[in-house]
Amino acid sequence: MTIKTKIEALREELRQHNYNYYILDNPTISDYEFDIKLKELQALEAEYPDFYDENSPTLRVGGTITKNFNTVVHDFRMYSLDNSYSKEDLLDWEKRIKKLVDGTIQYTCELKYDGASMNLTYENGKLLRAVTRGDGVQGDDVTANVKTIKTVPLQLRGDYPQRFDIRGEIILPIEGFLKMNEERIANDEEPYRNPRNTASGSLKLQDSSEVAKRPLECLLYSIKGNNLNISSQFEGLEKAREWGFKVPKEARLVNTIDEVLQYVDYWEVNRHNLPYEIDGIVIKVNSLNQQDELGFTAKAPRWAMAYKFKAEQVATILEEITYQVGRTGAITPVANLQPVQLAGTIVKRASLHNADQIEKLHIREGDTVFVEKGGEIIPKITAVDITKRNENSTPTSYIENCPECNTTLVRPDGEAKHYCPNYSGCPPQVIGRIQHYISRKAMDIEGLGGETVAMLVNNGLINDYSDLYELTVEDVLPLERMAQKSAENLVEGIEKSKQIPFERVLFALGIRYVGETVAKKLAKHFKSIDNLMMATLLDLVSVDEIGERIAESVVEFFSTEKNLKIIERLKSFGVQLEISAEKLASQTDKLKGMSFVVSGVFETVSRNELKKLIEDNGGKVSSSISSKTSYVVAGDNMGPSKRTKAESLNIPIITEHDFLSMI
Repeated sequence: MTIKTKIEALREELRQHNYNYYILDNPTISDYEFDIKLKELQALEAEYPDFYDENSPTLRVGGTITKNFNTVVHDFRMYSLDNSYSKEDLLDWEKRIKKLVDGTIQYTCELKYDGASMNLTYENGKLLRAVTRGDGVQGDDVTANVKTIKTVPLQLRGDYPQRFDIRGEIILPIEGFLKMNEERIANDEEPYRNPRNTASGSLKLQDSSEVAKRPLECLLYSIKGNNLNISSQFEGLEKAREWGFKVPKEARLVNTIDEVLQYVDYWEVNRHNLPYEIDGIVIKVNSLNQQDELGFTAKAPRWAMAYKFKAEQVATILEEITYQVGRTGAITPVANLQPVQLAGTIVKRASLHNADQIEKLHIREGDTVFVEKGGEIIPKITAVDITKRNENSTPTSYIENCPECNTTLVRPDGEAKHYCPNYSGCPPQVIGRIQHYISRKAMDIEGLGGETVAMLVNNGLINDYSDLYELTVEDVLPLERMAQKSAENLVEGIEKSKQIPFERVLFALGIRYVGETVAKKLAKHFKSIDNLMMATLLDLVSVDEIGERIAESVVEFFSTEKNLKIIERLKSFGVQLEISAEKLASQTDKLKGMSFVVSGVFETVSRNELKKLIEDNGGKVSSSISSKTSYVVAGDNMGPSKRTKAESLNIPIITEHDFLSMI
C-alpha cells in the first residue's frame, strides 16, 4: 500500500466512524481507538504535506485564525418565517393556501431548533463554505469555525447533487451547555446566559481551535439548488440523512391539518425531554411543486408557518418611563425595568408602543408589571399588578415636548404615535436617517456603522446623507478608534455605494412608508427620481398596490426644499437615481395592463423566471384567478380547480411557449 493510499484509507475510515458516532448514534469503535487512528493520520499528514486535504478529519481541531469575517451573498435568499401563536392562526393559514393551490396538501412538521441559522454550500461532495444567515440576502463567511463541528460532514456519501446549499441551525445541546458553565463557574468566570446565544457567539470567535472545544451540533432542515431531483420536503430530509447530515428523526409527514395540530400538542408538552432547546414547530407544505406555486411574500414563504410556543412571562418593577425618537420623528415610550431573567436573557427594557397603550394598561412608574417576549424575541409588558401599586403613585402623563430637542410634539389624525416635527434639527432623526441610508438593505456602505455615523454627525462632519460623499480620509482619521486603514475603507465604501441600483437608493432615502417592496414598485413604474418627483397624488395611487397614505408621504417628501437639495447633491455625486440603461433595455410595456396567473411546472424557463418576464414586460403576476385575470400560463400538473375556474370565467389558458411568443 502506498503512503497516499494509506492516508486516503485512514481518512475514509475516520469519516465512517464519525458518521456512525454523530449521525447514526451507533459507534463501532471506542473513543481511544478512534484517537489512535486520528493521531496516526496526523503524523502521516505532517510527514507528507503533499497529500494535504482541506477536508481531512484531522482539521476538525481547528487552528485557523480569522480576524475579519468576509460578507458573502447567498445564492438563494434565506427568508424568515411567518409566525403563528394559536391553532386558529394555523387553520387560517391552511384556508389561505388551499385557495392558491389545487389537490391534496401534505405537510412536513419539524421542530424549530433554537440556535443560529447557517447556510452550507457543497460542491462535488465537499464543504465549500459556511455562511451565517445575516440579513437573509448576505451573511458572514464562518467556514473555518463550522468545519470544527463534528456533525457537519466535510465529505458527503452516496448520490449527492454536484452543487447545492443546505440550511440548518447551529445549536448547543443542553448537556454540553451545562458542562461549559460548570467549568466557567469553577474558574470564577461568568456563566453563559443561554445555549442559543452561546452557539451564535461561538461562530464569530476568531480562533477556530476555541470553537472546536465547544460541543456544537448542526441540525439540517432544508436543501436549495437547481436540478436536485427531489420532489418534496420530506424526501429532502431523508436524502440529506443519506448523504451524511444530522437530520433529527422527529420530523413527520402528515396528511391533514388535524395531524399537524396533534404534532404541535405533543411537542408543546414533550419539548423539555429533548437534548436541545426548541421554541416551536415549523409546518411546511410538503410538495416542492406546490411550494413553488405558493411562492413568497416580500419577507417569507407562503408555504411555511412557524408555530411559536406560548411565551414565558415574569413579574418585575417598572422603574422609569423614558422616550426614544426614531428617524421619522416617531416617539416610542420605553419601560425601564428592574433587570429580570426571561427566556434565557436578562431583560431591562420593554417597549410601551404609544400613548394609547400606556392608557390601556393604566401603567405607572413603580408598578409591578408582567413581561413576556413577543414571539420570544422582543420583550413586551402584558399587564400591571394593581394590587401591588404604591398608594402614592401618580398617573402617567405622556410628554408634550421632544426629549431631544424640546420641540412641541404632534399627533396626526388617525395615528397612534406622537411625532417630533423638527425634521432637520432633531439629532436622533438626523442620525437615524443616515443610519438607515447606509444600512445593508439600502446602500450597504462597507466600513461605516451606526456608531460611526453618530460620531460624524456629533463632530459636525455631516448633517445629512449627501454629505457622506464629500468625506475624505483626513476628515475621519481624527475620530475615536479610527485608524488609517479603517478610514480608507470607509471612504472607499462610500465611493462604491454609487453603484447601488436605483430601487435600493429610493429605499435608502427614508421616505415614510416606502419600504423595500414599495421602493421596487415605484422605481419600476417611474424609472427615475425626476419622474417620481413630478408625480401627482393621482399618478402615485394609480400604481398597483400604492395606497393614498404612501402617495401622500411621497408627495410630502418631494415638496420639502431641503430634500430636493439633497437629491440634487446625490445626483452631482453620481448616485444611481434612475434605472440603468442595461436594465431598461430588458424591460418593455408589451404586457401593460395585463394580469397573469402562473400555474404548473415548466420546461423552458422556471416559474420564477416566467414571473420576472411578466413583470419586466409591464404585466402583473397574481396568485389567484379572477375576472380581472388576462391569461393563465399553464405548465404540467396545473391544478384541475384552477383550470375549471379559468374556463368558467372564459380566461384564456396559454402554454409557456405561447407566452414567450407574446413577448
